Amino acid sequence: MISINQVTVTFGIFDLFKEISFLINPRDRIGLVGKNGAGKTTLLKIIAGLQQSDSGNVSKSSDVTIGYLPQQMNFTGNRTIMEEAATAFTEIMELEEEIKELHNQFEKRNDHESAEYMKMIQRLTEANERFELLGGVSIHAEIEKTLLGLGFTTTDFNRHTTELSGGWRMRVELAKILLKKPNLYLLDEPTNHLDIESIQWLEDYLKNYEGAVLLISHDRAFLDNITTRTVEISLGRIYDYKASYSKFVELRKERRETQLASFRNQQKLIEDTEDFIERFRYKATKAVQVQSRIKQLDKLNRIEVDDEDTSTIHIRFPNPVKSGKIVLELKGITKSYGEKQVLKGIDLFVESGERIAFVGKNGEGKSTLSKIIVGDLQHDGLLKIGYNVKIGYFAQNQDDLLNEDITVLDTIDRVAVGDIRSKIRDILGAFLFRGDDVFKKVKVLSGGERSRLAIAKLLFEPYNLLILDEPTNHLDMRSKDILKQALINYLGTLIIVSHDREFMEGLVTKIFEFRDKKIKEFIGTIYEFLQKKKMTSLKELEVKNIAVVKNPDERSVSENRQNYLEKKEYTKMLRKAENKVVETEKSIEQLEKEIEGLNQILSDPVKMEKIENKNAIFSMYEDLKKRLEKEMSNWEKDHKELEKLRQ
Repeated sequence: MISINQVTVTFGIFDLFKEISFLINPRDRIGLVGKNGAGKTTLLKIIAGLQQSDSGNVSKSSDVTIGYLPQQMNFTGNRTIMEEAATAFTEIMELEEEIKELHNQFEKRNDHESAEYMKMIQRLTEANERFELLGGVSIHAEIEKTLLGLGFTTTDFNRHTTELSGGWRMRVELAKILLKKPNLYLLDEPTNHLDIESIQWLEDYLKNYEGAVLLISHDRAFLDNITTRTVEISLGRIYDYKASYSKFVELRKERRETQLASFRNQQKLIEDTEDFIERFRYKATKAVQVQSRIKQLDKLNRIEVDDEDTSTIHIRFPNPVKSGKIVLELKGITKSYGEKQVLKGIDLFVESGERIAFVGKNGEGKSTLSKIIVGDLQHDGLLKIGYNVKIGYFAQNQDDLLNEDITVLDTIDRVAVGDIRSKIRDILGAFLFRGDDVFKKVKVLSGGERSRLAIAKLLFEPYNLLILDEPTNHLDMRSKDILKQALINYLGTLIIVSHDREFMEGLVTKIFEFRDKKIKEFIGTIYEFLQKKKMTSLKELEVKNIAVVKNPDERSVSENRQNYLEKKEYTKMLRKAENKVVETEKSIEQLEKEIEGLNQILSDPVKMEKIENKNAIFSMYEDLKKRLEKEMSNWEKDHKELEKLRQ
């Protein structure tokens, strides 16, 4: 569908890419990975046609369409959310006008046998097919479905986009791209501004989408749930794995070990060759051999090893002073912004050492309650902070509180005490401040860099209650791993607001879901919570014989487990049925290719003349046709079974 051919991008003497090539096929689900600065976003822009490479090209057929979502955008316009989303259907509107115009022309013409009339019929057929493919008859329903899936409510639809924050504007842009239904989605960190429920909706949408997907994400679970192929950019080269992200990590480790072994062997060869050249350089009897060895070195294709630091950095938060057993006590907490009430009568009790997650849709009050706890917002109700509790707080705008006139290194140096001072440069490196970056003044840092610095700063102060609001949005995989490990070893109390399921798994043991101005407690891990949510929301209750329960919370543990096991069995059956259909389609495609090959032979008298045993060719042809007929029958049967499971 799209071919990236020998693409090279150079910055000065540095090659970001060097003659990289790979294909994007229809229905591909590709995760694009690599270190920060490896060129992932640049490659997406080149494929989207927004940036030119220094050499090489991206070739695609004229009918291929691309939908590109960047990490950041400049927003313009003052339409309502519904009106803005409807701009995705410009092509449908144009097709509708063209179809009307063609019908008008048909009424005026009588030259039914002319070539031009036949051409108009062909164009009308194509326009109608495209109109139906794009969902022209159900535009309004599609817009509503997509906006609701991305977290908007029906009451939001008539709000003007100028009222929205940058994160919600990005959701509108994502909705527009999804609604256009291009052949290829290029998505750069699409989950950064989504809550867990919206991410799950997007996952389901992308998994079932008919086109191809190429995405960049630091959300492991999101990558694993969608992608079946991983393309890594490393040292300016491309490594293509037919595997999801987690499997890629294992395969990459094996590749690196092989790469290192080859590198060591080559270095030994180079060293031995150079020793030979040096020893016999001035001996006339060895002149030919010396010259041969010099040429051998010149021609040698030097092996490079990814310079990524794979060593483990073990960092810990400073040991905090011990707080009282009761860390927080909230009773009847209520908060409104003007006429809009966000929280109503919230009761919350937090004990020392607890690890809590705040989850729920954006706008349900997670960040509001966090700000109330740290004293940043006025409220109604009782808030009691426990004895000797010292709160460390990271919010998405926490970087605004940094001193802009000092350097990155000074920011950390002023709060670091004790043995951890020796690890300042290591920790800053883990949060992507490397080399001379540490001498940059805070005022010149980007928003993402400021956020990373604010998180790193928390590692150097002895808080016994940490409240972290979306701490992972601007971290790469390795930085998240380092922060997560530090939080696992943290001895204080933790409250985290996040949409990153993989980050929270193994980190939190209690979850408060925010919904309809209230909170609801769940004891367990984040994945146990999500499993339960998929059941109680009836999202995946296609399993037969699952009883309808009016109040899911009244089910017994054994009933919950039984339902979960039945859902798991259903998922297994569905995956098996999907794989069966895919395998049959592959078999049909192969048989059709073989039949087409024989057709070319049978229709060519010259080729047939050269064949001695013509009966064998005819027999093979008939056999292939019978096999194809059988496979088509199997596909029809398998497809019906799959549709039954999906109903």
